[in-house]
Amino acid sequence: MKISPLAPQTFPELKPIDGVRLGTAACEIRYKNRTDLLIVEFSEDTCVAGVFTKSLTASASVHACRDALKSGKASALVINSGNSNAFTGKAGDESVKRIRDAAAKKFNCNAENVFTASTGVIGEKLPDEKITKALPDISLSENEWDAAARAIMTTDTYSKSATKTANIGGVQVTINGIAKGSGMIAPDMATMLVFIFTDAKIPVVKLQQMLEQANEDSFNSITVDGDTSTSDTLLVFATGKAGNTDGDLSDFNRALHEVLHDLALQIVKDGEGAEKLVTIKVSGAESKNAAKIIAMSIANSPLVKTALAASDANWGRIVMAVGKAGQKADRDKLCISIGGVIVAHNGSAAPDYDESKIQGHMTGRDIKIDVDVGVGSASATVYTCDLTHAYIDINGSYRT
Repeated sequence: MKISPLAPQTFPELKPIDGVRLGTAACEIRYKNRTDLLIVEFSEDTCVAGVFTKSLTASASVHACRDALKSGKASALVINSGNSNAFTGKAGDESVKRIRDAAAKKFNCNAENVFTASTGVIGEKLPDEKITKALPDISLSENEWDAAARAIMTTDTYSKSATKTANIGGVQVTINGIAKGSGMIAPDMATMLVFIFTDAKIPVVKLQQMLEQANEDSFNSITVDGDTSTSDTLLVFATGKAGNTDGDLSDFNRALHEVLHDLALQIVKDGEGAEKLVTIKVSGAESKNAAKIIAMSIANSPLVKTALAASDANWGRIVMAVGKAGQKADRDKLCISIGGVIVAHNGSAAPDYDESKIQGHMTGRDIKIDVDVGVGSASATVYTCDLTHAYIDINGSYRT
């Protein structure tokens, strides 16, 4: 597949994280002539926090990770692409156990502290013997960040990574993140795997709290197609090797938010067939939750998204999406702006609205839609993309 036109022009150089070593392999789980397995080893006393899909048909790996998360400790991570190990019954659970046991043997650790993740086709038995056979021979390095990001891709057209530094008590700490995601993207969370690594020493309870909030403002605020995956996994691993002592975590929290927000936008920009990034801000709502529901109603509307793909400023479809959201909105106070130009307000088209004024904006790559629903003071912002024929082409041939 050709690389998305919204792909970043350059990718950041991720520096080593003390206490993290990575390795990749090509196991041909589904894909030929590419890597499809990533393993990560963590130093002793690494803590972990995580959030997962809310799907009622969650994968075997998700269930295992939820259980493993209770200890707050991590020794290793094993991720495969090409097969999600979802809806595979007891066979899926047994596959996870074999993978964890093999990783525990390689890393000389407790299998309960091995985290796994899988992404790809749903409903097919995972050929875990390919993974367990490859594990012993995979070499590890502190510098394999780009290779790691590529190994977890499925329909992604480019690898996704981000990095930031922060200060805790006068000590500089680093946060590196990699992600995969392209289609089946919608809260909660999105069809995505995201792994964040830091050398900071963070109490696991605080790490979990910060992660949940950062996730709400990033991955839970994006959508490509309105479909929630069985496999969504977001994990943060903190090795504590930076040497910081407990202190003010506000700068770390800022950096964590920035890394997650960066990766979330990269996922939307790689939406299957995407040609445009769309930012939708809803204000004047009764509550933040109501604003988000309305914004998601707009963002997930096929009619809105196909109009955007055609550069058609059909704001009537936005009115429709607001009305169907089921949240309070005052029809006669509704105000809609596209690219900063008011197109409708006070219950009708703006008297001086001239569609030619926003045509240049509509044909661009970065579309801004602002909607004030006129009932309160709360707001929310979500991110989506247009819906092109390429989405059908990609998903219609996904298994072939």
